[in-house]
Amino acid sequence: MHHGVQAVLAGGNPLGPEFWLSSLGAFGVFLVLFAETGLLIGFFLPGDSLLFTAGVLCATSATSAMHLDLSAVLVAALAGALVGAQVGFALGRRGGRRLLARSRNRHLHRGMERAEDLLARYGHRKAIVLARFIPVVRTVLNPLAGMLDVQARTFAVWQVVGGLVWSVGVTLAGYGLGASIPGIDQYLLPVIAVVVLVSLIPVGLEIWRSRAEQEVSR
Repeated sequence: MHHGVQAVLAGGNPLGPEFWLSSLGAFGVFLVLFAETGLLIGFFLPGDSLLFTAGVLCATSATSAMHLDLSAVLVAALAGALVGAQVGFALGRRGGRRLLARSRNRHLHRGMERAEDLLARYGHRKAIVLARFIPVVRTVLNPLAGMLDVQARTFAVWQVVGGLVWSVGVTLAGYGLGASIPGIDQYLLPVIAVVVLVSLIPVGLEIWRSRAEQEVSR
């Protein structure tokens, strides 16, 4: 394995992808995505970087010190993202506002404000999809949708759409780069940072377009 991957996977920090991938492999992907999208305590987990790193490691040689199976990672990622979102929605229906009120974490409360803004600005369907690409917001929006009595079928359909695009898309992006660019794993950390920024582009475009429409309507 190249030194870049070794450096990324050397640590034991649960805030980084290395902790989960080196110890649990594809099952770690499931656990992180389930907790990040279904449990408020999972808001700090590294969903984007985990998916991308896992995708890159699927493109390494099977004889490498760290290699993941692409099919297993995709199944784990999709299952974690979809099941987690439904659990978060169910928890919101059963008293999510009390759970949020008890938390004093400013990141969660800020995420709730952004999630409420997404729902108000774009409507339920688009907001549920867009939230997948925003850290913390993708944790808070699911219980918030349950608290606000978003129709269960609407939530289920659009969280599947968003979960599929996000989990499979980011994983395949990592796999594609790992397979097409020799030695990309040597620069894994800066590439992960770029991917996280790129994932926010759709949200930025939506916000820009919304503001432009508001200016025209005035």
